[in-house]
Amino acid sequence: MKIRSSRPVPLLALAIAAALSVFDLSAAEIGKLKVGDNAPSIEGKDQDGKTWKLADETGKKIVLLYFYPKDDTPGCTKEACGFRDDLDELKKENVDVIGVSFDSSDSHQKFISKYNLNFPLLADTDGKIADAYGAKMPNGKMAKRVSFLISKDGKIEHITDSPNAATHLSEMKEAVEKLKKG
Repeated sequence: MKIRSSRPVPLLALAIAAALSVFDLSAAEIGKLKVGDNAPSIEGKDQDGKTWKLADETGKKIVLLYFYPKDDTPGCTKEACGFRDDLDELKKENVDVIGVSFDSSDSHQKFISKYNLNFPLLADTDGKIADAYGAKMPNGKMAKRVSFLISKDGKIEHITDSPNAATHLSEMKEAVEKLKKG
């Protein structure tokens, strides 16, 4: 049996809408962020309850904004400690590192204390920051491992989207060098 419609576009739109509702895709995933895009303007509370805003950094600093699944897990610890160990070099290049996960401020304080982390971690307990960057895992209950290098002018210069923590460290260092050369 063939079904003919004189309006194939509305049927297609309806099918797409139905598929998106099944998968619960965020706006950022639908219009996936790419290099050259303006970084979504976000704000969140750090481990000490202080508000951090990307807008406050624009024009002043390069921001390495990295999302990770969970405090004090093997891959996330490796990544955080790698950024910690490279922070002096990154600071010389005017780069601030900001970590983001769904963990609470209390969890972040413990993670920072245990591993002597030297940069802020934002508590994205409602997932709004991860949603803005398309960094939610499919289950929507934690962030996936994705890093964004954001230039002083607020543009995304590099994105690393890999489950491998070491890849984030090496790619971000290379991207900072590339940005420095200009």
